[in-house]
Amino acid sequence: MTDVLLHITDASGTEHEIKAAVGQNIMEVAVANRVDGIDAECGGACSCATCHVYVAEHWADAVGEPNALEAEMLDFARAERRPTSRLSCQIRITSELDGLKLAVAAD
Repeated sequence: MTDVLLHITDASGTEHEIKAAVGQNIMEVAVANRVDGIDAECGGACSCATCHVYVAEHWADAVGEPNALEAEMLDFARAERRPTSRLSCQIRITSELDGLKLAVAAD
């Protein structure tokens, strides 16, 4: 497995630089590294929107658009939905995401 470096700004504004394995999802990595604001109540089943993040604009194309189920769940997110909103449980880490920047959506 190859590792990539993620830059996640948590709900309190602290940036975390986290090494993550290709194949994991962002939510798993954030929970394992105790990133504040990623509650992940459903455990990654795309059914709660408590792992809502904002992808940095220049990374939006690399991450891609949410699928229909994720887009529907984002409508129920507590924080403001933005054009780069995603659920971190639905972003699978690939080698192309090395250096990815995102921020936890604060309620």
